[in-house]
Amino acid sequence: MGKLSELPNIGKVVEEQLNQVGINTYEQLKEIGSKDAWLKIKAIDSSACIHRLYALEGAIQGIRKTQLPVEKKAELKEFYDYFKK
Repeated sequence: MGKLSELPNIGKVVEEQLNQVGINTYEQLKEIGSKDAWLKIKAIDSSACIHRLYALEGAIQGIRKTQLPVEKKAELKEFYDYFKK
């Protein structure tokens, strides 16, 4: 796969953040997973919100974040709430 910004939910800003934390390809994003990728982004951008976490998961699954299953959103929300400051 080419640029990360070609994935659903990933714009130029998030692509740049992913690149900054060492994630440059879809394969790397898929391997690290949305949660760990989000934690890496949060380390460089304290404003990383739950929507960014949903966006990363959607990008991995190849769908818009609004199409994530309710169960997956609940799992990600629980994860996000644990790390929210």
